[in-house]
Amino acid sequence: MTVNMIFRNARLLCPESGARSGDLCVSNGRIVETATENAETIDCGGKLLAPALVDLGVFAMDKPACRAGGIARIGLMPDQSPVLDGPGIVQRAADMGKPELWVHPIAAATRGLEGQDLAEYATNAGAGARAVSTGRGWIADSGVMRRVLAYARDCGLVVIAHAEDSDLTRNAVATEGETATRLGLPAAPAMAEALAVARDLMLAEQTGAAIHFRQLTTAAAFDLVRAAKARGVAVTCGITPAHLLLSDINLSDFRTFARLSPPLRDDRDRIAALAALADGTIDILCSGHDPRGPEEKRLPFADATPGMAGAETLLALGLGLVRDARITLEQLFALLARNPARILGIDSGTLAPGMPADLVLVDPEAPWQINSDSMAGKAGNTPFDGLPVQGRAVRLFKGGSEIR
Repeated sequence: MTVNMIFRNARLLCPESGARSGDLCVSNGRIVETATENAETIDCGGKLLAPALVDLGVFAMDKPACRAGGIARIGLMPDQSPVLDGPGIVQRAADMGKPELWVHPIAAATRGLEGQDLAEYATNAGAGARAVSTGRGWIADSGVMRRVLAYARDCGLVVIAHAEDSDLTRNAVATEGETATRLGLPAAPAMAEALAVARDLMLAEQTGAAIHFRQLTTAAAFDLVRAAKARGVAVTCGITPAHLLLSDINLSDFRTFARLSPPLRDDRDRIAALAALADGTIDILCSGHDPRGPEEKRLPFADATPGMAGAETLLALGLGLVRDARITLEQLFALLARNPARILGIDSGTLAPGMPADLVLVDPEAPWQINSDSMAGKAGNTPFDGLPVQGRAVRLFKGGSEIR
């Protein structure tokens, strides 16, 4: 369908060219420099018009949650049923988002995510896979991980890794420290993350592969990534708002909505995460969207399934970081749109002419309260339940077509 539009009276925000007031023109689903005839006019009322979010590393295709959160594209993790480890399954996952959502499958690095035999990277890439991943787990065998990185390098794919040494974290549900001790929770040392990062960085540097750590949460891990970037290693990393704004103190009431993977850290690591966000060590802000129903959360803390619903709250919590002067608005949309698109090799995430018209109209001042019982997605298991926030996605466009 031919879509020609003019967005007028907008506060345009591009991660690369900055902010300005003016119009944005769209023709045939792409951003163009000048308006075409018979274009539909959309009055933005002075609201913020920015690239729609690209959420890298979600575990569920949750269209209502993405619509509510201003997300037009997701990088879907391979931890599905069945696992995304073959071209047919990868292709089906890519097609299932249409027409409301761009789905970019991330294929399993090993067959069945079992950490042993490598999957077929080239054929999976041909079916639409944008990266390969270890999924929710860590590949303990260094020989296998080296082959994963080398094969991915040869296929031009980035490896998305989970960073926790499984020998240290087995059966743990929290981070070692005063809170876990007081609550009597099985815990693992925070250094389990840095140990995994150190090994994988050495292997990535030796093979020349590109590696992305889906979520990093500790000061030691950020120091390792910061140093590796200075050496020229092709490494990027992400984080969720939960690990920037919450700490293990938030486990004190045994609330299972705060049972996450990786677990919440102590306040020193949280402060280090904010510093890594500010200095550019962290490349993307992601939702970690992993909705879990009451049958998985209404359990004793140690028995509950880790995961949170994050897609609907990602934008509002990110705007809170801007209001707190942690980052600028341009940096926020680089973290939410441009950078994840680059990691996945997608032409998206900016307002440059020629880019797909994936756009979100945002009212950055709109007040609302996060309510787990009234969220649009599959489940409302958010650790931010009850938090007052500001900023909502008012309208969302995918390839120039509005998603309602």
